[in-house]
Amino acid sequence: MTAHSLPEPFARIELDARHHTPLWRQLFQQMSDLMQSGQLTEGMSLPAERDMAQALGVSRITVKRCYDELRQRGALGGRGRTGSIVQSGQPPQRVQPMLGRLKGFTDEMRELGMQASTELLELRVRKSRRIAHIFGRDAAAPFLHVIRIRKGDDVPMTRELAWYDLTTAPELAQWTGEGSAYAWLRERCQLPLTHAEQTVEAVSATPADMQAFGYKTPQPCLLFKRRTYVATTPPSLVEYVEGTFRGDAYVYRTLLTV
Repeated sequence: MTAHSLPEPFARIELDARHHTPLWRQLFQQMSDLMQSGQLTEGMSLPAERDMAQALGVSRITVKRCYDELRQRGALGGRGRTGSIVQSGQPPQRVQPMLGRLKGFTDEMRELGMQASTELLELRVRKSRRIAHIFGRDAAAPFLHVIRIRKGDDVPMTRELAWYDLTTAPELAQWTGEGSAYAWLRERCQLPLTHAEQTVEAVSATPADMQAFGYKTPQPCLLFKRRTYVATTPPSLVEYVEGTFRGDAYVYRTLLTV
């Protein structure tokens, strides 16, 4: 199904009814690509739902579902004389990092050719019975609690809640929360990393996530929980992180061997 009767850049859209991806999702992904590539810019009008549906040979409901999704994500504003209007806030560039190697957000962004930056929301030493239990510490043990929004090329990519064991790494109490915690552990604390344990699960964005990512309604996200260890004898748990990654920006890859 093609859109040759539509003006550029919409004439390039091609949908495949045989593909496992729903038609509305195929249309959404291609429209997002047009926005990310700069072919659809702020202020431009999208074809009316009826015209787009007729050109593609799909139902109007399919097109409406796509437009509604773009609108929920802040990529479409009100309707003009001919159709919906593109506005700033379009979906971010989708990145595809590899899983399997321990690295921080700063290093990951560098590998992807993006500039990492941080918005610090909270940085304080605190006590927590729940966190102390995770680290196997006494309830009175101090931890550095850090809440940050991590950005790639100034786009919010993840909301990160981290706890660091100040019993193992007391120098971390002097950290400002900027840059890489892993680099600080290596260079300032003289504690090289050994390994980490990590889980990934699908979640819906919380109100705090929605505010961080600019969502108007809850959207699918990926929740990473990581426990990172440093080279003591035996290796000590030094970091526990819960990071919510936006689902419209991340596609993770992994290498499977036989």
